[in-house]
Amino acid sequence: MAGRILLVEDDAQIADYVARGLNEHGFIVDRAINGRDGLFLATDSQFDVVVLDRMLPGMDGIAVLKALRAADVTTPVLMLSALGSTDDRVSGLTAGADDYLAKPFSFAELLARIHALMRRGSGAGAAKAQETVLRCADLELDRLTRQVRRGARKIALQPREFRLLEYLLLHQDEVVTRTMLLEAVWDYHFDPGTNVIDVHISRLRRKIDDGEPQPLFHTVRGAGYRLANA
Repeated sequence: MAGRILLVEDDAQIADYVARGLNEHGFIVDRAINGRDGLFLATDSQFDVVVLDRMLPGMDGIAVLKALRAADVTTPVLMLSALGSTDDRVSGLTAGADDYLAKPFSFAELLARIHALMRRGSGAGAAKAQETVLRCADLELDRLTRQVRRGARKIALQPREFRLLEYLLLHQDEVVTRTMLLEAVWDYHFDPGTNVIDVHISRLRRKIDDGEPQPLFHTVRGAGYRLANA
């Protein structure tokens, strides 16, 4: 099985659609139709991801989410909502959601976001997330001292550049998309329609790769970026 999902959704048509799709992809799906039942299940059992509707009878999704985090439940939560404004997204994420998806949504996007949340907390990725020093070839980033070196050369980075490089190192050898960077580095769960990523990648590439015989930054045309020693 791909994993275990808790789906808290009071709209039977949406719940049936999502559960059926997840079952077809190998997931075990537990369901709740109100906030109180969802909170009980989420605190009583182990799940890989909680898919939580925001507008629920009795106890809404924000209240459920706050109660989960207050109870130290760290299960990733993907919040679904017909409320899709920037303020709505921010309030959901501030309450403790790991991701926020506005209705109507495509099942393919929902599935991709669930997989992304599961990768964050699994296996080698989780172990790497706990490392204090991240390396790629002769590039080294110390998360405690906030120092970056390439070989013997010390590299001064702005806070956003440091965060960007840290994320790329955590996902080295993987293709990292613009959407992933917007969400992880800028905390944007929407496309701001700017070239902010290109500007920061270009600046970081110059600081890391200029004058070096082996470039570590690679642009994957039409897909994103990859940090790798190849």
